[in-house]
Amino acid sequence: MMAPRVLISDKISPASVKIFTDRGVEVDYQPDLGKDRDALAAIIGQYDGLAIRSATKVTSKVLAQAGNLKVIGRAGIGVDNVDIPAATQRGVIVMNTPFGNSITTAEHAIALLLALSREIPAADQSTQAGKWEKTRFLGVEITGKTLGLIGCGNIGSIVSDRALGLRMKVIAFDPFLSHERAQDLGVEKVELDDLLGRADFITLHTPLTEKTKNIVSATALNKTKKGVRIINCARGGLVDEAALRVALDSGHVAGAAFDVFSTEPATENPLFGHPHVICTPHLGASTMEAQENVALQIAEQMSDYLTRGAITNAVNFPSITAEEAPKLRPFITLAEKLGSFAGQLTETGITSVRITCQGEVAHMNTRALTSAAIAGLLRPMLADINVVSAPSVAKERGIVIEETTSEADSDYDALVTLTVITEKLERTVSGTVFGDGKPRIVEIKGIKVDAEFAPSMIYVANEDKPGFVGSFASLLGEAGVNIATFALGRLSQGGDAIALVQIDGTVSDAVMDKVRKLPQVRMAKPLAF
Repeated sequence: MMAPRVLISDKISPASVKIFTDRGVEVDYQPDLGKDRDALAAIIGQYDGLAIRSATKVTSKVLAQAGNLKVIGRAGIGVDNVDIPAATQRGVIVMNTPFGNSITTAEHAIALLLALSREIPAADQSTQAGKWEKTRFLGVEITGKTLGLIGCGNIGSIVSDRALGLRMKVIAFDPFLSHERAQDLGVEKVELDDLLGRADFITLHTPLTEKTKNIVSATALNKTKKGVRIINCARGGLVDEAALRVALDSGHVAGAAFDVFSTEPATENPLFGHPHVICTPHLGASTMEAQENVALQIAEQMSDYLTRGAITNAVNFPSITAEEAPKLRPFITLAEKLGSFAGQLTETGITSVRITCQGEVAHMNTRALTSAAIAGLLRPMLADINVVSAPSVAKERGIVIEETTSEADSDYDALVTLTVITEKLERTVSGTVFGDGKPRIVEIKGIKVDAEFAPSMIYVANEDKPGFVGSFASLLGEAGVNIATFALGRLSQGGDAIALVQIDGTVSDAVMDKVRKLPQVRMAKPLAF
């Protein structure tokens, strides 16, 4: 049997080569190849594995030539340079190393905070230019100051630990951070507006999603206290850079330190040239230790998969055995979509999650189902989460996960029920897989319903009163929104009811506002699957 072959197309620590070879994997180390997509596409068909960092772009065109490729390993966390849907369609596992850069990135944020507070880069440049401008550089102490964390996951919690050691007061905004976990970390959990109004320093540690894009907007900047300083080592696009420049020019914001930018490589940016701005070229993960850690970790993960079939830290597939896969795969899809359904409706902090498997599914690998459900639940706020890392990410935020199995009779041969408990409410949704292999929602909040998941849907909670269906359908029709399917359910006549509607295309915010104003409607939300 031929040994599996791996191509390393980026500058990854050569120490990774030894890991591969010691485990029986042949390695072709070409660290500059990833910059040439055509050259990569020309030879990728020879390899079982591809190890990369950020320079290699694994496009659908490259994957189309990868007839033997089984796994892509990203030494680092971000996989936006990989076409994951295309890889999944071709059966290629995509792995990353989600926690290898955490300490390094957290330390860079603290370094920028200190440099910003004492204007160290500008003072260095002035002094080396032969000037002695001692009175020009009047800094601020950080002791006793309030640090506001936007995002308190793995990296954010490390930053909070370091900041507390520097005798700062730490407050955090993170919808998935429980009060118990915040207490354990020694931070105060707050809402975003509270953080903006109280923080002397703000540092961001959240992924870039539709919900977090420009989370520090012009409106948010107007809510900050005068003299605030802002640090971003997370993702470009979290801060409206043009609005921040205006706030810096006006003096409302005293300074900013950025390691990431909305467009990279950043050869120009609204923040460049401002005397109170520090910029670094995405150095968050650039330490010898971090580079070594992620290289060794990805080599171990890929080797284990290619030689033993073990799957670790996959972003597009759970950790399951080859024997389990055929029966389990449709239920994994069901669990993830149930989680996504609940996640898109959840706005407040999650305290606990309960996954109940009944009937045939109770005898399957329920851990994989739980991971899939948690990943779907948290993904609306945490884009980088995957089915493997989901449980640990939930644990970091103090979310209690309860997994139960039951032989209890139900209307279905197999039933998966997800219950999400937040600080304000409890939401339950159940689903099953029919003989066609398609997952379906069969119950929401105790109300029976039968609906397939679709790319674009509208969920409505309403009162069961005459006229609702007609008004709702007419409103969508007038807006040019075509209804594909319309599933209804209710607890009792005149009581709580729901509508789950599959539509063609998408629905605008303006139309959704009109839906919410219908007299029978209590809640309405567009959903995407």
